[in-house]
Amino acid sequence: MLDQIEGPAASFTANGAYHRDSVPAAVAQRHPEAAISVPPRFTAVPSDVAETAPTQQNRHLQGIAKHGRAAWQKASSYTIRARAEASIGRFKQVTGDGLRSRTDQRRATEVNVAVHALNRMPDLGRPNSVRVA
Repeated sequence: MLDQIEGPAASFTANGAYHRDSVPAAVAQRHPEAAISVPPRFTAVPSDVAETAPTQQNRHLQGIAKHGRAAWQKASSYTIRARAEASIGRFKQVTGDGLRSRTDQRRATEVNVAVHALNRMPDLGRPNSVRVA
């Protein structure tokens, strides 16, 4: 997937399944300036060079140990990924797992209609409320 990125990448965010040594190394090789936000596994421990030359993963582990996992998720913008994943889940729940149209133009229209419907749903389900002094 990294080969598909044509310009420089500012960040790489993924879920815990991508917390392996090979993934941050591949990202750093192609995009050395990219911030990597992959939550470490609960069993992860800092490397031997964590005190002298900490990697991004070592800094993540140190931040989690000091401030907690929820604070790390907020500080590393990991919560943005979680919100995007939840939005896609809602989209699939309402529209199904696949698109029905066969041409790109019709698929784009199908997605636009579904997104418009999803964006209207919160307004349809909210009760009218009045501020009480």
